[in-house]
Amino acid sequence: MNDSEYMRRALELARRGVGLTSPNPPVGAIIVKDGQELGGGWHHAAGEPHAEVEALNDAFRRHGSAGLEGATIYVTLEPCSTQGRTGPCTTAIERSGLARVVIGAGDPNPAHEGRAMGILEEAGIEVVEGIEEASCEEIIRAFSKVQKTGLPWLIIKTAMSLDGRITRPPTESQWLSGEESRAEVQLLRGEADAILTSGRTVRADDPQLTVRSLDVAKEKKQPWRVVLTSRDDGVPESARIRSDKQRKRTLIFIRQRIECVLRELVSEHGVNTVLVEAGGGLVGRLLDEGWADELVVYLTPRLTGGPTPATGGEGVGRLAERLRLEGGQFQRFGNDVRLRAVLAGTGGQLER
Repeated sequence: MNDSEYMRRALELARRGVGLTSPNPPVGAIIVKDGQELGGGWHHAAGEPHAEVEALNDAFRRHGSAGLEGATIYVTLEPCSTQGRTGPCTTAIERSGLARVVIGAGDPNPAHEGRAMGILEEAGIEVVEGIEEASCEEIIRAFSKVQKTGLPWLIIKTAMSLDGRITRPPTESQWLSGEESRAEVQLLRGEADAILTSGRTVRADDPQLTVRSLDVAKEKKQPWRVVLTSRDDGVPESARIRSDKQRKRTLIFIRQRIECVLRELVSEHGVNTVLVEAGGGLVGRLLDEGWADELVVYLTPRLTGGPTPATGGEGVGRLAERLRLEGGQFQRFGNDVRLRAVLAGTGGQLER
């Protein structure tokens, strides 16, 4: 195996931390010597050991300190170099006897950016950078956006008929999508630190907006449930998000600017990723104002007609370039087809 193949193995471990580590990024690491993987690990949660330390501890348990001498560590993100809730990973690497460090992506955190390379090289450790860089940057894109802008990565999720509607008779189920799609949404919620909706959606559907998949829920805190409303009585006391056992994870913002809400979620609640589950009004507004980064659409095999579009707002007349999708991936869930893509122009949003 070569450096790229080992880094892809570290990425597999990093993905196990997606949705669990905020405000930190998900990171994975493995230690290799003479073609043998000695140990590996990933960052499990903020305040817990970083991926490099997890990998070192795993390798030490299995092979002892002598086994680490002259080995290589592959880590998806530049090791931290300052004291925080945990010690600097550069110090742990220096003391371990490792001879080589292979890094996927540089750290966008200004406190760490580029420092690890100099520290490690000064200690006589070989450093290689930029291996599988694009994939390593993609997995931390929410963290990167927060570091550069103070704003979270925002994913809009919607389900719609083939004619772009979410119209439903008032006596029928609140779901257009099938059971398989709804199960997959639970995994999507598992990636998010907060779920954003509108007061209108709460009044119409009384959603729970929780992670109910047992496999996901046992590993992470429930996402913050965030409601935007223009009415003082926009969220009834009887609504489930105000009365269930997760009610302390509900935040209600009345007549607040979207930007202020997003920045508060980052600064006060450690949010990196926001998932939007709302009607066409809020979705359209987020698209018009350029807050969205990613789109997840479940297309159902039916035509509903009616007055309720999945996306409202002013439309693409002045935002045609902003609303072009890149890197779209299609996947089938039951009878539904899911499109997941990044909105072109996200790079411009990073400079906001």
